[in-house]
Amino acid sequence: MTGRRRTRSTFLPGLLTRHARNGVLSAGAAVACASLLAGCGVVPGTTGDVGDDTITVMTWAPQDTKATNKPGMPAFAQAYARWINAAGGINGRKLNVLTCNDHNDSVDAAKCARRAAKENAVAVVGSYSQYADSFFPSLEGAGIPYIGGYGITNAEVTSPLSYPVNGGQPALLAGLGSALADCGPVALIRPDTIAGDQLPPLLDSGLKAGGHRASTDQRAAEDATEYDGQAERALRTTTRGATDDGCVVPALGDRNGTFMDSFRRAREDYPEVRTATVLGSVDQTVIDATGGASGPYEGSYITGWYPVASDPRWDGMKRVIREQAFGDNRIDPADAGVQTTWIAYTVFRQVVESLGDGEVSADTVAEALDDGLKVSTGGLTPTLRWQFQDKLASVGFPRLVNANVTLQVVRDGRLVSARKGFVDTTRTLQNADINY
Repeated sequence: MTGRRRTRSTFLPGLLTRHARNGVLSAGAAVACASLLAGCGVVPGTTGDVGDDTITVMTWAPQDTKATNKPGMPAFAQAYARWINAAGGINGRKLNVLTCNDHNDSVDAAKCARRAAKENAVAVVGSYSQYADSFFPSLEGAGIPYIGGYGITNAEVTSPLSYPVNGGQPALLAGLGSALADCGPVALIRPDTIAGDQLPPLLDSGLKAGGHRASTDQRAAEDATEYDGQAERALRTTTRGATDDGCVVPALGDRNGTFMDSFRRAREDYPEVRTATVLGSVDQTVIDATGGASGPYEGSYITGWYPVASDPRWDGMKRVIREQAFGDNRIDPADAGVQTTWIAYTVFRQVVESLGDGEVSADTVAEALDDGLKVSTGGLTPTLRWQFQDKLASVGFPRLVNANVTLQVVRDGRLVSARKGFVDTTRTLQNADINY
């Protein structure tokens, strides 16, 4: 039987081992599960109980909002299900992908998680949300593993039911800081949100590793229509009295392009500065839209989690898009969200295959991962293996098992590799001054 599960309680890291957790059900979790089974948060027109030979999962992301949108993630998840089902499913079981729009809203994020529990999802796979504090309680109460979240919240690297496939914002910012150690003054422009509050110490950990002083932290509204004031301030900060070119680092997600419009107008009145950012805030389409080789990103360092989109290791993902989503302009193979979703489903598929003809449930999926299953992603990441406490537990990231990043640069208007292979940020993060 698949899709059904026994309820288990999950506690915060460090309080109980997995084996102890499996045998204990807290009163709070029991109440939460009873509430979930009553039918909260169901989106009309969808079904989760589709048969004993079907495995149900969920993928969620914000869509149609004024801030960051990731429509390619649920769209690719559905394309993946069509592709895998056309080949007979996973171990002969069909894959049913539910999708949910969290609208960049904490209430809707919680509704998505409650719906996953209501519809007997065995995992949430390849998803994006800034509101982990809203959705993780429901997932943990129902024992549903969260595989391959985008990596923008602290809970994704702390929850015992989170299985991240990349180093999230910690690795990206630490890696970028290390690459900018030869800059003059550095200004970070980031969202004035809880998730944004986590970014400055991470960038500074990389800067510090390279002997550079801390960046200037500039908060900005994540849904603004212009950033003229922030651009002017960043330019003043990075050029005043500097002997080396300063560096401006926007990390505003989908609003990076809006910031760069303001920045491009303002920079004419200031000395030369460099720009740098992280993948997810910038991709090739953004570089093209801002002028390519003559635009503000030319020469910029950009850190990513994975190889560049032109790398042949992405051929499997591109085949799925070509065969099952040709013409769907929501799905960009260069988008870090789509790439993360491909890797997350690669992990999930190997987990299910490891279970053979046995039960596929939230419990058995999580137990397979907790018991040390090693997952290969075809070289897109190191071999992934989750342990209860990993190397970065001492700095508050017990679930972060892949701290590798790639360093890319915009050269002649194209995003290309700046350094061969991966850069491991584990040591940098271990020395970071992070207080969460």
